[in-house]
Amino acid sequence: MERFVTAGGIAVHILDSEKGEKCIILLHGYLETMYIWSEFADLLSRQYRVIVIDIPGHGLTDYAPADQSGNRINTMDFCASVVKGVLDKCNVSKAVIGGHSLGGYIALACCRLYPDTFEKLILFNSHPYEDPEEKALDRKREIDIIESGKLPVLASMSIPKMYSSANLRAMDEKIRETIELCETHDPMGIVASIKGMQLRPDGSSVLLDGSIPSMVIVGDQDSFMPGPMIEKMRGSFPKVRFEELSGCGHNCFVERPYEVLERVLSFLG
Repeated sequence: MERFVTAGGIAVHILDSEKGEKCIILLHGYLETMYIWSEFADLLSRQYRVIVIDIPGHGLTDYAPADQSGNRINTMDFCASVVKGVLDKCNVSKAVIGGHSLGGYIALACCRLYPDTFEKLILFNSHPYEDPEEKALDRKREIDIIESGKLPVLASMSIPKMYSSANLRAMDEKIRETIELCETHDPMGIVASIKGMQLRPDGSSVLLDGSIPSMVIVGDQDSFMPGPMIEKMRGSFPKVRFEELSGCGHNCFVERPYEVLERVLSFLG
């Protein structure tokens, strides 16, 4: 059922399959909406209860209230409180959590803040590290673009880069849909999310601890997660299961849904 719930003090747009003994909640990435999961969630819902949401600042979900300084920032901790609130409203006490890219940063915060709620963690094309200096500069440029009224231009430039060049033709429809859905974003909600990413802490402690079993799924042609970063993660987190798909970019679950599903179901047992 698709509906709105109030969580973290804001209105949140969710879709809950409502069927299944075990639950997995999926968090989309930057500039996406919950509909990026549509095909993959349909496959997964044959065995699990699946909840997908528009994360704060994206789609039809509101973004963080103003802090004492008047700033509205979707910090990872605030977003995690929203996710926990959604699960509470859906009467879910235990869940697997999966996050794509930005959604992975939020998922790490969820596991750090609410370890008793999340029994397993899946990072889809995501990592625990803070922004390097070059990426921090990119974030500032993106804020400038959005504040000048050019969010659609940013989306048109950024979203095709999420896929490997070999898959662009096959992904044409999904790319077009994702870009069109950017019209549902409040531009300042996206800015609030960028500021949250700028301020996010390193999330490595969750993966190092190992008390929440974790898996990372990556593509070997991911322009946002280059090879050296993936190798660094492999060497740094021996307790984490790594799955690398060849010929995939930043959206493995869209480019190779059945292969990703096979790995996810194996991990979930």
